Amino acid sequence: MSKLRYALYTGCTARESTPELLKSTLAVAKKLDIELVLLDEASCCGASHLQDFDDFLSLVLNARNICYAEKHGLDMVTICNTCQLNTSMTKHRLDSDPELKAKVNEKLEEVGLVYKGTSNVRHFLYALIEDYGLDNLRDKVVKPLSELNIAPFYGCHNIRPSELHHHFNRTKENPYNPTSLEDLIDALEGNSVDYWHKNKCCGFHVDLQAPKTSNVLTGNALADAYDNNADVMVTPCPLCHLNLDVKQKAAVKSIGRELKLPVLHLPQLIGLALGCTPEELGLKHHVTEVPA
Repeated sequence: MSKLRYALYTGCTARESTPELLKSTLAVAKKLDIELVLLDEASCCGASHLQDFDDFLSLVLNARNICYAEKHGLDMVTICNTCQLNTSMTKHRLDSDPELKAKVNEKLEEVGLVYKGTSNVRHFLYALIEDYGLDNLRDKVVKPLSELNIAPFYGCHNIRPSELHHHFNRTKENPYNPTSLEDLIDALEGNSVDYWHKNKCCGFHVDLQAPKTSNVLTGNALADAYDNNADVMVTPCPLCHLNLDVKQKAAVKSIGRELKLPVLHLPQLIGLALGCTPEELGLKHHVTEVPA
């Protein structure tokens, strides 16, 4: 297999609130001999909030980020569900509407950029599955996760809307019954936990408007995984991770429960199976303790 190279769009959260996500992503890429070119010039995707305030500005912002991947001649990979949604949604709209693309490029020309539409945009999860391959990943496992019951938590934005997801990925995920995380857990020789809340909302995007509702959504997901004998939860989204890990105590209290469930970022789980150290994976950054 030829060496895989991608432009890595980290988004904001992996560089600030969850630095362990970026750290573990780079550690896993090194183990798998995948080259990730950091897009240091890129900015926030708008986090699905700017989109409500100024749709055109959001398009320009995300097109600008994609332009930096295009300058490297590389496809873009993301490590945040919301970044994936906003970036891929922008690309889909611009590639489908020449007039809109031209208007966006008028603004981009002010900073010396032109959006061409030559770089694909996928979450790192699907790049691993589709390009690296689960069989190849299985061959790299040095510490099988066979003693762990792992609850996959998909979140909303990486598997919805289906039209957008299917356009950019060869893996045609069913948002009502997604399986990509289970397939990856199987490749790492772990045991997947099936539970009803695995593809539900974590509540992050209503934190400011309805904090009680947000806590209940988070608490219900954690309790459901815990009640189905999960030892750990894994998510491909740092925003979900913030709610599930940082807010865990308040979230489970809001539904009248007391429990502790470690929550891992996707590359942290992969890294454990590949033999990365806790330091390489940034496990000390978690609020809910992750046993060594």
